[in-house]
Amino acid sequence: MALKQELSQKLFQKLSPQQIQFIKLLQLNTQDFEEKVGQELLDNPALENLEGVDEAIDYRVNDDRNNDDRKEKPESTNEESGPEEPVIDNAYDDYGQDINVDELLRAGGDDDYGSFRMGEDYSNEEHREMPLAAQSTFHEYLYEQARAIFEDRELELVYHLIGSIEDDGYLRRELRSIVNDLAFNENVMTTEAQLERLLIKIQNFDPPGIAARDLQECLLLQLYKKDYGDNPAIDLAEKLLSEQFDAFTKKHYDKIKKSLKINDEQLKAAMGEILKLNPKPGETGSISGKTQYIVPDFTVINDEGVLQVRLNGRNAPELRLSASYIETLKAYENSPHKEKQLRDAVQYIKQKVDGARWFIDSVKQRQNTLMKTMQAIVQRQHEFFIESGDETKLKPMILKDIATQVELDISTISRVANSKYVETDFGIIPLKFFFSEGLTNDDGEEVSNREIKKILSNAIGQEDKVKPLTDEALMDLLKEKGYNIARRTVAKYREQLGIPVARLRKEL
Repeated sequence: MALKQELSQKLFQKLSPQQIQFIKLLQLNTQDFEEKVGQELLDNPALENLEGVDEAIDYRVNDDRNNDDRKEKPESTNEESGPEEPVIDNAYDDYGQDINVDELLRAGGDDDYGSFRMGEDYSNEEHREMPLAAQSTFHEYLYEQARAIFEDRELELVYHLIGSIEDDGYLRRELRSIVNDLAFNENVMTTEAQLERLLIKIQNFDPPGIAARDLQECLLLQLYKKDYGDNPAIDLAEKLLSEQFDAFTKKHYDKIKKSLKINDEQLKAAMGEILKLNPKPGETGSISGKTQYIVPDFTVINDEGVLQVRLNGRNAPELRLSASYIETLKAYENSPHKEKQLRDAVQYIKQKVDGARWFIDSVKQRQNTLMKTMQAIVQRQHEFFIESGDETKLKPMILKDIATQVELDISTISRVANSKYVETDFGIIPLKFFFSEGLTNDDGEEVSNREIKKILSNAIGQEDKVKPLTDEALMDLLKEKGYNIARRTVAKYREQLGIPVARLRKEL
């Protein structure tokens, strides 16, 4: 094969470490962000947190979208631009060149010790601490049980198995894949048989049904724990799930009765036991007394028709450069003898100061991006907040609408909306809730598809379960209300609501 040369042009974008840091911070919710700040304070001694500032940042929002005085101007139209690059990257290139301390500190403003403070106003109201805090996961609860049962030499394998369990409580990864992960990533050799033995013990943990590999195993694990004493209904339920699971999922009741040779009353009793089981044990609201909480990232308050948007104060820590590090740099500048050992120490300090400044800039840009996005959402859904959460008042809104309004990229808005919550006078709501597609009714008005979904949900909730409504019947019902929607669209909305087809909603 002959060698040849060719000339080509390629266009690509390379993100700086600082831009990547901003992106990672932006997608964190309040609690994860607070943990990240705490970890950064531990890792970087040049970064300090000024204690005593815990209030929420207060902004007022009305429905006047042309009132530019109430909106911050975007720093950049490029979503991935990240904070501005520091001007001190080339403060020195080698040990033979002095460090310009004035230039190093210039970007810090006029505060003492060259501090970088979050330059926002803090309100002095009672919202010093958000009402919901802390969080504990079922993974932590499983780890506690594992430490009480397994020996030290087995814990590493058990921890890896527990870490592979998904949030709903299922272990969907094949044991063979976990064996390979341990071998290649952890240099730990094991076998599928050994992991299977450990997994069986984990499946006996609380809550019942945990670490199952599919729904059938999950339900059976729960029945096995309930199977004490003489209970024919539980025995029949175990047999039904073991031998007739496919017919059970399809609700082929006649086939089940014929195969198991049982009557209607026996089937109802067995089905009653199965319906008591939890198909998603990992999503249990309370595990061993540990309640999972949501930490709201924003608060929206209706103050006599004027909506106030508050950012949780825990998202805006008051950070600055370490005073002792700044004093060291000043001492170096005033020292007549700049020895190599001292230059080495100052180089280390300079690296830490750079890292601290970049982190502070990323935090501040995150704070501004969060507020601009939430303000835009409240402006567009003004009527919804004024009407105390009436879903019919929601306006169609997609990520692109907010991205265009705040002049940021869609991916930035997506990161803000993901895993963030807002506290209102009528409950805590995920930001994703406010985004929906639009439909036009017979009157020519554009409405949110959430209104359609609410009608479908109410209709299915009130249907006769012996003869549930088909998608065709639901389509006709919507047409009567003025919504001309195709049957396949009805099916799509029903699936998005997590509602099965009519055949699977049928009850005895």
